[in-house]
Amino acid sequence: MGSETGTDLAVTVADGVALLEMRRPPANHVDEALLARIVEAASALDDDPACRVMILASAGKHFCAGADLGEGEFVKDRAAAAQGLYRHALKLFEVRTPVIAAVQGSAVGGGLGLACAADFRVAEASTRFMANFARLGFHQGFGLSVTLPELVGRQAAADMLLTARRVGGEEAVRLGLADRLAEPGRVRETARELAGQIAASAPLAVRSIRATLRGDLAARVRRALDHELAEQRALWATRDSAEGIEASLQRRSPVFRGE
Repeated sequence: MGSETGTDLAVTVADGVALLEMRRPPANHVDEALLARIVEAASALDDDPACRVMILASAGKHFCAGADLGEGEFVKDRAAAAQGLYRHALKLFEVRTPVIAAVQGSAVGGGLGLACAADFRVAEASTRFMANFARLGFHQGFGLSVTLPELVGRQAAADMLLTARRVGGEEAVRLGLADRLAEPGRVRETARELAGQIAASAPLAVRSIRATLRGDLAARVRRALDHELAEQRALWATRDSAEGIEASLQRRSPVFRGE
């Protein structure tokens, strides 16, 4: 499979490893259109015998800053935009090939959800993982209600979600949120090393083992997405959410009143 260029997603395959590179620098905001292209590419790679492992990466400073709440779909109709996004997010969990997220810079909100949809995450010390939903005044999404506690445990997930604090790369490895800590500037190379190790294993066995370990993950994520969206719909109607989103866009501290 060759390279797909001229869009916000580029795909290349070499030595059994596919690289899916998001190209919306510097923040690489994700929306329904981009996620649909990622899912379409991943689904095609599932059926490509030349691909044994996928690396999800991004161009620019940050892995993914989540949805852009100040422009486009999320300004017109947040609930409809989220519903479209989550429809494709679910399909990510149905991909049959192992996926490694190469996370440089920040993975925030939906960007954290995207990273946690992968099987493995590679970070560096300067990487920042952040579940910032409570500071925006609404419920987490992208299946994080399932994936984050599975990776870090319920208490650490509660800590991240309720405080909305940044978790650096070194702490992420200690928590289990990241699987490899790369040297500065070598996130993608370290992800390729891990991918190469997986690609060297028997591909049918890899898929079989992965499917057993994941079990009913996709079904649990589907249920979680329905619940997350319902909670988000309710909270987006509150003054606190309006304040949280406005404060984020204005880069100031929000003032919440429980309204």
